[in-house]
Amino acid sequence: MNVLVFASRKGGSGKSTLAAHLAAHAHKPSRTLLLVDADPQGSLTLWHRRRASDGLQLRAAQRGIVDIAKAAKRNGFEWVFVDTAPNMSASVADAIRAATLVIIPCRPGVFDLDAVKETVDFAREARKPYAVVINAAPPRRQDVESPSVIFARETLAGLHIPVWGGQITQRTNFSQALAQGEGAKEYDRDSYAAAEIARLWAAIEKSVKAIHGARDGTAMHRVAA
Repeated sequence: MNVLVFASRKGGSGKSTLAAHLAAHAHKPSRTLLLVDADPQGSLTLWHRRRASDGLQLRAAQRGIVDIAKAAKRNGFEWVFVDTAPNMSASVADAIRAATLVIIPCRPGVFDLDAVKETVDFAREARKPYAVVINAAPPRRQDVESPSVIFARETLAGLHIPVWGGQITQRTNFSQALAQGEGAKEYDRDSYAAAEIARLWAAIEKSVKAIHGARDGTAMHRVAA
């Protein structure tokens, strides 16, 4: 079983948004998935309540994430996605310790880049694989990244922090899908938003396979050392 933890001490970085869209993309009868809303704001819970019943289960809990993950494994879940609070509280630390991979969403701004460091430091201390995902980015122009995204990548590279090669762009489809209790693929499967989530999910699966020992030089994460 794999535990994907979405963590950042910066509010508004997009943890709940990525967790929801990725869960809607990845969940299917042959690949069971449990959502854990460990954020007191309850954004993921609100989204889940808006969904049509499709078997995607959610549990709201701010403590005992390790035990929840163990129970999920016993109950046959293949994936657990954990949305965490925008801080580095004991609950967030507990979730990171349970993680197979820590996803750190980051908007391409100075304050967001600074906030990444604390989450990365804890992932390294806990010896957990992690990667940053550039989120809510300005759109590419003629397939060229915006200056803010280029700056973000250069800054993170200077800190030796692994970053996904793609980006999640600021698009209305993402927010409109969430309002309907859907993911980007469910809302409009042919949209750019759905394609970006699909590419991110493929990168996550590749990284998780590498974490479990498969040789793959293109995995986006770094195993904390």
